[in-house]
Amino acid sequence: MDRPQRIAFTASDSEAAQQALGRMVALYGQRPLEEAEVIVALGGDGFMLQTLHATQDMSAPVYGMNCGTIGFLMNEYDDQNLPERLAAAEQEVINPLSMRAGDAAGQVHQALAINEVALLRAGPQAAKLRVSVDGKLRMEELVCDGALLSTPAGSTAYNYSAHGPILPIGSDVLALTAMAAFRPRRWRGAILPKSAVVRFDVLETSKRPVMADADSRHSVRDVLWVEIRSEPKVRHKILFDPGHGLEERLTREQFV
Repeated sequence: MDRPQRIAFTASDSEAAQQALGRMVALYGQRPLEEAEVIVALGGDGFMLQTLHATQDMSAPVYGMNCGTIGFLMNEYDDQNLPERLAAAEQEVINPLSMRAGDAAGQVHQALAINEVALLRAGPQAAKLRVSVDGKLRMEELVCDGALLSTPAGSTAYNYSAHGPILPIGSDVLALTAMAAFRPRRWRGAILPKSAVVRFDVLETSKRPVMADADSRHSVRDVLWVEIRSEPKVRHKILFDPGHGLEERLTREQFV
């Protein structure tokens, strides 16, 4: 991108991020979000997701600087030469997942997820789910602690912890992964096209309550069904230092 002149900084509440914010504003100034050519997010991956969700209707891309722990979506923190780094940065575009969930009270909830939508058991017994893809029944009964649908960007997060596959960022696929599957035994999930519409119907809801969660931001309890699809109308633009984009990070993660 061209060398940006208007930068808006935002930071998590952590002490490290707030100190970094003070240094950055002193060095480069501060513009309102709506006037910014680029948004710089200071914090960890959780704050990066929060920033992307909050700015999804803005045209400015987001450049993250790690002031947290893992920082998979972040660049290395350095308060020097920021305009030059931003000018050289490479852009990745991510489409989130759209979740619709119907609960026992008859309400329908909607939310977007950049990483994953997860269904999790909310009681002592395993969840029992029926799985359909594009309107076709694919699994009559999945008994598990939970299941999730992940984007490539989120495939190294909760999905990877649940032994799901790491997906290349440009692969146009989604990962359907079960957590602690009991029936069918050893079922490790499926890789689906990005265009797929996945529906979970919750069975034995009173005995086996289930909650649905989008990016750990929007949770719905006592769900009866959840429908998930990619949302191409929302385009999250993320900037990375050259050679350290999501494609490289996803590949590198598989050789750790």
